[in-house]
Amino acid sequence: MPKGFYLLSAAAATIATSAGAQGLRSAEASTPPVQNPAVGAATENTADIVVTATRRSERLSSVPIAVSAFGAAALRNSGATDIRQMTQIAPSLLVSSTGSEANATARIRGVGTVGDNPGLESSVAVFIDGVYRSRTGSGLNDLGEVERIEVLRGPQGTLSGRNSSAGAISIYTKYPEFKFSGYGEASYGNYNAVRLAGALTGPIVADKLAFRIDGVFGKRDGFYYDVVNKIDYNDRDRYFVRGQLLFKPTADLSVRLIGDYTTRTEKCCGAVYIETREKTDPTPSVPGDFAINPAGNRVVSILQSIGGVLPSASDPYNRRIANTAARAYGNRTTDYGVSARVGWNIGSTQLISVSAYREYKAFGAADVDYGNVDIAYRPDDGNAYRQFHTFSNETRASGSLFDNRVDWLVGGYYAHEDLTVVDNLKFGTQYGAFAACRMVATINPAAALRAPADPGCLSAAGRATLARAVGPQIIAGLDRLSTVNNVGSIRDEYDHASRNFALFTHNIWKMTDTLSLTAGLRYTHESKTLNARIHNNNTVCPAQQAALRPLLANAALAPLAGGIITLTCTGNSTSALTGVPISDKIKEGQLTGTGVISWKPFRSTLVYASYARGYKAGGFNLDRSDLSATVFATPTAAAASNLRFDAETVNAYEVGVKYTSREFTANAAVYRSEFKNFQLNTFNGTNYIVQNIGACGVGLNGADSDNSSTTGACTGTVKKGVVTQGVEIEVGMYPARDVTVNMGYTLAVAKYARDLVGSDAGEPLNAALFLLPGSQMSNAPRHTVTSSLTWSPPIGSSGLTGLFYIDDRMTSDYNTGSDLFVEKAQDGFVLVNARVGMRGRDQRWAIEFWGQNLFDTNYQQVAFSAPFQGAGSQAQVQTFGSPSFATANTLFSSFLAEPRTYGVTLRSRF
Repeated sequence: MPKGFYLLSAAAATIATSAGAQGLRSAEASTPPVQNPAVGAATENTADIVVTATRRSERLSSVPIAVSAFGAAALRNSGATDIRQMTQIAPSLLVSSTGSEANATARIRGVGTVGDNPGLESSVAVFIDGVYRSRTGSGLNDLGEVERIEVLRGPQGTLSGRNSSAGAISIYTKYPEFKFSGYGEASYGNYNAVRLAGALTGPIVADKLAFRIDGVFGKRDGFYYDVVNKIDYNDRDRYFVRGQLLFKPTADLSVRLIGDYTTRTEKCCGAVYIETREKTDPTPSVPGDFAINPAGNRVVSILQSIGGVLPSASDPYNRRIANTAARAYGNRTTDYGVSARVGWNIGSTQLISVSAYREYKAFGAADVDYGNVDIAYRPDDGNAYRQFHTFSNETRASGSLFDNRVDWLVGGYYAHEDLTVVDNLKFGTQYGAFAACRMVATINPAAALRAPADPGCLSAAGRATLARAVGPQIIAGLDRLSTVNNVGSIRDEYDHASRNFALFTHNIWKMTDTLSLTAGLRYTHESKTLNARIHNNNTVCPAQQAALRPLLANAALAPLAGGIITLTCTGNSTSALTGVPISDKIKEGQLTGTGVISWKPFRSTLVYASYARGYKAGGFNLDRSDLSATVFATPTAAAASNLRFDAETVNAYEVGVKYTSREFTANAAVYRSEFKNFQLNTFNGTNYIVQNIGACGVGLNGADSDNSSTTGACTGTVKKGVVTQGVEIEVGMYPARDVTVNMGYTLAVAKYARDLVGSDAGEPLNAALFLLPGSQMSNAPRHTVTSSLTWSPPIGSSGLTGLFYIDDRMTSDYNTGSDLFVEKAQDGFVLVNARVGMRGRDQRWAIEFWGQNLFDTNYQQVAFSAPFQGAGSQAQVQTFGSPSFATANTLFSSFLAEPRTYGVTLRSRF
């Protein structure tokens, strides 16, 4: 439908629902949130922050759920300009970027959505000014000036919209004000980082109509250097503008209109090699008996023989990369939309309605093998992108009954999202030579037998030697394989439509002055439709099946040939998929809810216990890898069902206590969440695998950890497959007016069950995930400790104040890959940020010097199997040994975290 339809619908829905209200009264409905009177203050007592985690304005210390809240002062001191930097001060939160800054994943209590797949919505829901963002990456843009950020831990499905099975992040930006004011700031740092930000607000009509305009510009050189093309990668070029109008015709009615536009441009994407050695284990039955092949890794040798450069092989943190010559990929992300928030109070009832229309488009051109050998790429021709068109409306009414003994809330939610994914993954000019050379090296590792420029990667001696060893049919297959160059997807299109509506209620019964009971229910209905069209020009497989089949028939070659030919042929040839109608539909409904009992034995103390059931909708894996079950198989329209994955549900239990005084606050919680059909997305070096993770109620006798994707089907009931449990502690100390100390600790035991299966129907677990049973989940450090100190002493009697701020985050070991291969492990580390400065009277001006990652700690965000470059991990060698994994020669790559940055910020307020 046309864009104008959604814009008109947003306005009409908001006006219509508001006009039909029967009585509204709430500070949250009619006025902006409570503002900190000390604008720009350096310290704040977090217990005094007013939050709306229960869709009611309450002080953080009075909310009986696990929620962390950070006001403007804490965000400014930490240097947070997007949600990724929140991890430094929120111990239960982990946000990481994968290939592009347009994409990110968030995890709370060790649980979140893994990988970069647009078909998967996040388990951690993100809201900006009450508008749901279905993918975490849309929250990575610069946010302008923020009033506060709330991190709600555990499932939040009753109130916080769709898919919040692990938690929610709510961001609230500054409202317009009815007096003229504004600010401007300029920062400069290393890597030629420049950031300019400012805002202006004031009245248009006194006490009736106010405006606010925020703008941000940010630019920075990249952290990676491409030694082939002589350019930086993963640079930053951001523009952001947000305009607002606040209309208050009466004290009981307010309308907030927001329009925003963001553009981000970057040269994408850089990744370094972290492991390039070949592993052998002649006696895999002996634990730890592991050796490195002294002859080196044959895949490295093949790459180098074709001109490959591996500048980071000896030191990943030199941040040197090598991409294919003359292909510098520039990607652009745009994110914009409008929203209308209406609050109307009449009597003791309140109505709030938030309507929004948004568009988001991110291009994805890249050198997908992350090396200068031209194996595969997505060309920068405009045919690789993801685009979202989203309309949403949430309307809720609330009030009080029985002399304020019952606070009631009812509401409805509707969302309509159209997602288009366009892909154009192509084999490069050297793919055929590389694939054939890998096969030749498997037959005989002698380098003298290989000739990458010749048919089949065979020198004259190699052709004669291999003809005697494996026969002419194998030689013919190698010759044909070496011709697969410059072919692949021309334009694959996935059209994905999602329709969602929900009805919910959330009620608090004050049984006594100190004892309260909360009960909430939500019914959610999801409808999703997939229509896909495949267009590619790879005709090698249909034309030469006879030549390639002998490679699969040879027992010694079959393990490697299966992977290479599956990659080359399955779902990637013109006759196999082009023109095949791929369509499917999913409809599902789910009832979720929450129950909380809270007690205040003392005015300073709140004790609570809660149960919540969360839900994350099922969907489609928008990747062609599952469309064909076997090599040379011809897909049919029915193959579309192979892309489905089931809904994820969670039962969560929590007990907590909150203590608040003027000098000291403490929050502690003990939690347990049990996930059934956990949606896991993992990349195995060739394809994305999307599987639901559950546990069979009948023992599988190790069939979930063997080297087969066909064994281990469940004949019993499928139960919870993931359990995360632990302890959270947050402490705030305020020994003096100008001193704040915050500390946090999270113990997250986030583990897979045993006897795992890959769907609610009990299908066997994919063999690539054999390490999962009984293991700690990826990107889930068991221990995380955070702390921060803020001191803003007065300087003399002229109104000057100083600022001394430092924070740190200590993280224990964890694995960054969802298959848990040991090569993807990350050792524990500590990050430290600091800021020191001086501010004028009433915060009118400030100069601050800052450093992020002050000690230049090296660590990685996500490690992955380098696409197409080898097979087998250390774990597969040690577990399975010969013949399939007598050696492991996979190269592993990684997206590194940012190095040390530092700079200076000048700020002025008026």
